[in-house]
Amino acid sequence: MSRKGARLSPLAQEPSKSIRKAPAPLRVASLFAGIGGFDRAFESAGASVVAQCESASFCQAVLRRHWPTTKLFNDITAIDPSEFPSATVWTAGFPCQDVSLARGNHGRSGLKGNHTSLFFSLMDLIQAKEPEIILLENVVGLLNSHQGRDFAIILRELTGAGYAVSWRVLNARYFGTPQSRSRVFMVAWRDDYRRAIGALFEPIKGMKPPSERAGFLAPTRHKTGAIVPEIAYCVAATSGRHTGNDWARSYISYPNRVRRPTASESERLQGFPAGWSLPQDEYPEPARGYDSDRYRAVGNAVAVPVVEWIARRIAALVSEKVKGKAGDFKIEALQTAPDLRKHSETLQFDRIMPQVKGGKFAYRWKGCGIAWKNEILEGATAPAPSDIISSRFVDVLDEQIPEDRYFLTSNAAAGILRRADIAGRTLFQPFREGLENLVKEDGVSPSNRPGAQFAPPRLRPPRAVKLGHTEPDLASPLRTVRASY
Repeated sequence: MSRKGARLSPLAQEPSKSIRKAPAPLRVASLFAGIGGFDRAFESAGASVVAQCESASFCQAVLRRHWPTTKLFNDITAIDPSEFPSATVWTAGFPCQDVSLARGNHGRSGLKGNHTSLFFSLMDLIQAKEPEIILLENVVGLLNSHQGRDFAIILRELTGAGYAVSWRVLNARYFGTPQSRSRVFMVAWRDDYRRAIGALFEPIKGMKPPSERAGFLAPTRHKTGAIVPEIAYCVAATSGRHTGNDWARSYISYPNRVRRPTASESERLQGFPAGWSLPQDEYPEPARGYDSDRYRAVGNAVAVPVVEWIARRIAALVSEKVKGKAGDFKIEALQTAPDLRKHSETLQFDRIMPQVKGGKFAYRWKGCGIAWKNEILEGATAPAPSDIISSRFVDVLDEQIPEDRYFLTSNAAAGILRRADIAGRTLFQPFREGLENLVKEDGVSPSNRPGAQFAPPRLRPPRAVKLGHTEPDLASPLRTVRASY
């Protein structure tokens, strides 16, 4: 299916008789705004962005280019709540560096880290302003950070502040953007578990996707001669320089050479139009150009089509008048969200939080759930909506072959081959052939010895555990959870 704008959920397509038109556009405040992925998505659903907060100067320049009159704050820890505009919806892709699996052996500090700990600054502002709806996004690693304790703390902070909180892992590849990008989305709705559920769950089950691996191996050809798989790997927040260490990124292959995606191709993979991440004219251009800043900013952004899907559901729910008194929380949740019925588990905060605070809690959170007051109900769900929107990597490629600087050197190609073989990784076949042909033409071998053959993998012995590993200590991070249990 081709994507002709974000599809409405069944709730929005067939509204009940009680649904009324909202008297005015939703007012949205965007925290940790980046380059405005949440903002663009909500505007597509008819909302108005009234405030933004972003600390990175380059991203600020991008925001000012697109929203020149919107009030822009630069430090969430210094915001005076009395000066922050009122908004129905707050969005926040709070920093993920300290919980991201991409950190590998560098360790994950979780909510103790300098970046992800800003969630608590967000909570301070939430408690001061009490917005009705909060939409959060983060990497899936948040679910198991510090053996599940960090996610338990986040849930308890929000429920303790009076919110019902739903969460669900969604993959952008099923929403109309051709990259595999799984993220956990959370919707906190003040005093309303029904709407919190409806924001992320449809009244019918999410579609079970076909084989995920097939999309990484099926070749498609562009009119420029480029060959790519149907689905790209997750767009990463990197500088864009490829040095031979990066076999797990997405590449564009030709018979005898290989290149990285351009900044505009990366933008389209995230659901932005080409050129979106360019800053306002007043921002000084570095000698190296804007590419490195654009790659990082785009890689840190949300996939716009996924947020569009959620934004349209929220907009429909805000205008819906819910009839009847709330009944049994668990029964109603299972009735309205079939995705929660698979492998359902129930937990209670009064039982788990003493373990969390003592560092003894260890739990693998499931991919979806709802928390309200003392109760947590979770289940397993497909990372796709009930109506998958297909897309292809080849359709976001630039119309012309880019400059030579986007192409890999033979040394970088040899490094990728060597590291992929060591890891036992099966590469996309046209990608491997392009790398091998490039290496052979330039007389470079994976071992950097002229005339050497591609060597069989040689496994490196495991490293000793480093200081600063993923579990620095077991105590709850930063502060005692402020909610009462």
